[in-house]
Amino acid sequence: MVNSAEPSTMHRVVIVGGGFGGLYTAKALGNAPVEVTLIDKRNFHLFQPLLYQVATGTLSPADISSPLRGILSDFKNIKVLMDEVTDIDPDRQVVLMPGQEVPYDTLIVATGVSHHYFGNDHWKVTAPGLKTVEDALEMRRRIFLAFEAAEKESDPTLRQAWLTFVIVGGGPTGVELAGAIAELAFNTLKHDFRRINTTEAKILLLEGLDRILPPYPADLSAKAEASLNRLGVTVQTRTLVTNISDNGVTYKLADETSEIPARTVLWAAGVKASAMGKVLEQRVGATLDRSGRVMVEPDLSLPGHPNVFVIGDLANFTHQNDKPLPGVAPVAIQEGEYVAKLIRQRLAGNTLPAFSYQEVGSLAVIGQNAAVVDLGFVKFSGILAWLIWVFAHIYYLIEFDNKLIVMLQWGWNYFTRKRGARLITGESSLMQVDRNQNGTYSSAAERSTLKV
Repeated sequence: MVNSAEPSTMHRVVIVGGGFGGLYTAKALGNAPVEVTLIDKRNFHLFQPLLYQVATGTLSPADISSPLRGILSDFKNIKVLMDEVTDIDPDRQVVLMPGQEVPYDTLIVATGVSHHYFGNDHWKVTAPGLKTVEDALEMRRRIFLAFEAAEKESDPTLRQAWLTFVIVGGGPTGVELAGAIAELAFNTLKHDFRRINTTEAKILLLEGLDRILPPYPADLSAKAEASLNRLGVTVQTRTLVTNISDNGVTYKLADETSEIPARTVLWAAGVKASAMGKVLEQRVGATLDRSGRVMVEPDLSLPGHPNVFVIGDLANFTHQNDKPLPGVAPVAIQEGEYVAKLIRQRLAGNTLPAFSYQEVGSLAVIGQNAAVVDLGFVKFSGILAWLIWVFAHIYYLIEFDNKLIVMLQWGWNYFTRKRGARLITGESSLMQVDRNQNGTYSSAAERSTLKV
């Protein structure tokens, strides 16, 4: 085992995860009298709130990604490692990676969450979620391949199955995906094909609870559903998905079971904590909630381990309003900045009051000129909400070039309704859609376990 750090007299801070929480912690510790090591499996920070726009061809991955080394290059006290932390040793105070270990005096874990299929992990191959660049590119591939396959199909029933898109989960991600696919089918692509009419596409949004956007006020949920309906999306609430196959979705509504023939199913129904939650449970006795998130103290540390912090989506902070904080970027950012400030104060012999999240509001976009905004003291929808959503997302993008590129791209798309990133990439970029004896279809990707 190689120790990657030479002995140092400076306080050593190790941050695991380069998302919003980890990155903003590192930036807040820039040029502080500490030695910071940021470890992430990727060499870039990903702006996850706009992943759905990569999945639907509006933006390219580079538009919403920034190299971690580039972001932090001005801070000479920060070192970036591209690696995966697999374990920690709290007695020796080291994090373990394949072939090496890094010592820490303070450890901050910000590894986020992944998709949750509620015990049906075999659905992952057929119904991808949306958390990584690869997820977004796979969704993009499936969405645009569906239109290409429909163009070749002569059987009306099978063609309609290719033109049916089912999104499972009516939270912000599901709502945004449904609205974006509707705009694709009913606007962007309607003049691009010769044999099919893309406006015949069916976009269904399925939600198990009694309304979409459950965390939002009921009146905003109703306005969001009305906006989706105007775009051409069919919203079904109180709908429990019981099976997903290559050819459709089986669901239960009330006591009736039905099946939707569909070749494109996208998952937006739930999340579970990263594997680091289990590591913390085993190594430091952390308590996990049902989703595997780590229960934290009022200062975001772990009970009995004041030098180990968990922030961002992996943390379950219930010390404010008696309910967990939402898994959104502003929460992770504020938590990261708080922990950085707490470290500085501790080194100076001081302390801080408990963490308190300053509410900045909730936003969800439905489509062009349509969004809902809840700022706490006021809530509204429509074009004003959409403009607030636009500027908020531009603001939180990390680097200036990303802000500029996204603004220009959105401006062009607004007036032209064109989406320039409609690339079909991956193993099935040269698609071979063949008729099987049973009337279903296969592609090169399906034959290599990636289902179209």
